[in-house]
Formats: sequence, C-alpha cells, structure tokens
Amino acid sequence: MNGKDCLLKQTMWRFIDQSSVGPSFSALQSFAMDDTLCHVSGLGLTDAVARAWVHQDTVVLGIQDSRLPFLEKGIDYLNEMGQSVIIRNSGGLAVVLDKGVLNISLVFTEEQRKIEIDRGYETMVTLIRDMFKEYDQNIEAKEIVGSYCPGSYDLSINGKKFAGISQRRIRKGVAVQIYLCINGSGSKRAEMIKHFYEIAKNDVETKFQYPTIQPNVMASLSELLGVELSVQEVIQKLLQSLHEHSEQIYTKPLSEKESEMYQLYLKRMEERNQIIGCP
Repeated sequence: MNGKDCLLKQTMWRFIDQSSVGPSFSALQSFAMDDTLCHVSGLGLTDAVARAWVHQDTVVLGIQDSRLPFLEKGIDYLNEMGQSVIIRNSGGLAVVLDKGVLNISLVFTEEQRKIEIDRGYETMVTLIRDMFKEYDQNIEAKEIVGSYCPGSYDLSINGKKFAGISQRRIRKGVAVQIYLCINGSGSKRAEMIKHFYEIAKNDVETKFQYPTIQPNVMASLSELLGVELSVQEVIQKLLQSLHEHSEQIYTKPLSEKESEMYQLYLKRMEERNQIIGCP
C-alpha cells in the first residue's frame, strides 16, 4: 500500500487504552465498544480511533461456532479450563484471549470515501509490519491451514501464525480488529481450541467445515522473535507507529452520546449471549 493511500496517515488519532482494565472487563464490553466507535465514526463524530484491549482467560466464539452440534459440552470444557466464553457479533471462529494477547482496533469513517475490505486489511498489515520492523523478519499475510480462526489475512513468520485480522462495519464506520499473541505459548492456546472442536463437533457431519487444528502452526511473537515481549512494550510500538503517521495522538473518554450508544450495543451483546446460553 503506497504512503498516500495508507489509512494510517491521519491528522489526528484518538487513542483508547483498555489493556489494563482487569478481569472485570468483559469481552462483551469490548465488542460493544467497537460497535459504538464504528457507529460514531460513520456519523463523522470522532477522529480515527486506535483502541488497545486485553481480556483475561476468554474464548470468543464466532456465529458459526454457535451452530456446533455439541456446543454446550464444548463450552463446559472451556469453563473447566478456566475460560469465560462469549459469542461475538460477527463472523470468524473461536479465538483465545488472555493476558498475553493484545487486541488492536482501528476505526475509520467512510463518510467521504468508501474503504474497500482489502484496504482495511492491508492497513492493519502495514501497521504490524511497521511496529516490528526492527526485528527484520518477513511477516506474511496469508491463510495458515491448521490454525484456529483461519483466514486469508492470518499473519505469520516462517509459517507460524501469531495474529488474525477481522473487520466490523456499521453504516459508514469501519473497525479493523487484530489479535496479537504477544507472549506465552501459541501452541498451547491452539491445543485448547483443538479439544473444544473435538468435543463440540464430536465427528458429526456439518454443513460448515470447521478447522482441524494443528497446534504446531501457531506461536507467539515472543517465541518467533526470540525475545520476551510484554503487552505494554507492544503498545508503545503501536503509539510510536501512529505518531509517525499523524500530527497528534490524544486520549478522550466516551462522550455522553457515545456512552448512550455503548449501553445500547452492550445490551444487544448481552441478549445475543443469553440466547445461546453463554454467560
């Protein structure tokens, strides 16, 4: 993506840091937050937003996962492993969130110009490559077969996936989201999701083809780069990269209007999860 066309180039970035909120911060709140920011961005009520967020011991399922024949047994297994479980309001499949996984959301408006889906993905790829350029590693964007939540914009080094990208669109707002496995064992996270699918599918034929997880194709950035990275160190890399692409970065809490929207989107998320039986 050429510099002129890069969505990272913004006059101002609004930064929201929810990486240290603690265990009371539910992933339901995060997805409601991104929907809120997407909505207000589409209305032209905020500058471009970068949000950093971390959740404790949570498995986020996709809508297709909610159709697994033995979903309840799969959720019971995850609960026994100490995981909270939610269903997000978008596509994709199961992913693991914990204290070693940093999530980043970039939220833009389409008020003046449409943002093609690939352009949204490429913007996030450009950001991650820029953040880790000092390590001189080739970060590839391609599907890693055998990973959990596989997609054409999986990010990998030497064939091992450490991140996955998704998008959420509401009216004229676009949220590009990534989970980055910063530290810990990528293969252990994958092993848990492998067992979840084995239990929740139980060899039953389904219309949708769920992934056959191969834990050895997943790793954390710390494992791949040979350095012990912390979430806070990576957030500093994020801010540095955004600073290089903008004139100003500022923080700002939700406005009254944004807070009202947030409560509505949170209620929707809670209702969705009550229907499918997740806490």
